[in-house]
Amino acid sequence: MDVAASAGCRCVGRASAPTCRPGGVYSHPAPPPRRSRHRGRMQRALAAWLALGLLAGTGAQEMCGDPPTRSIPAPRLSPEERLSPHMPEALRCDACHAIAFQIEEQLRRAEGKAGRKALSESDYVEVLERSCSQGWESYGVQEVDGEKRLSGPGLLRQESMTVMVTGGPWPSRLSKMCHGYVGEQGEAQIYGAHRRGPAALRELLCHGEKGACAGGKARGPAPPKALQNEL
Repeated sequence: MDVAASAGCRCVGRASAPTCRPGGVYSHPAPPPRRSRHRGRMQRALAAWLALGLLAGTGAQEMCGDPPTRSIPAPRLSPEERLSPHMPEALRCDACHAIAFQIEEQLRRAEGKAGRKALSESDYVEVLERSCSQGWESYGVQEVDGEKRLSGPGLLRQESMTVMVTGGPWPSRLSKMCHGYVGEQGEAQIYGAHRRGPAALRELLCHGEKGACAGGKARGPAPPKALQNEL
């Protein structure tokens, strides 16, 4: 007779290594827990995937991210350019074009308010005075290809990756030049040139025999598409 049967025991669990519980019931010990091989493989794969993701992200940032920051120095001004009350000779042609542009714009606006009619003498005299006495704060100097140029409304657009130095002596220099042109040419002659068109006004102020842009100093009038028309 089987010993388990004679002892009144019955076997439970697996057939190997049974043990007999009190009361005559055989049981097998529970198998020890073991780590899943599949889980281990998944964890290793996840770690590798994260490492590759970090490397790929770094490379993408280097290739497609923001370009390296670089410092753009401001124009280096000579003592004359920093301290003199007068416009430097090399910038007088640019300054003259800026002044002609501002006078043209102010007169055109005044005529628009008057129904595009010619202004009376008292009106255009007032407009010319207002044109020369404005702030001129939107003008400054830039350095392009090693050459200093005045920049602002009515002048050729300069490179965007350059620093423009505004304020300082530039507004007062432009105002002084503007008043000088009005005093030299006279309000009536300036307004008459305006009525003939912008090119005639630039010719009168800038390109005459003694103009700031005469001869080798001339840079030529700025093409319309290249003008900075912001006021």
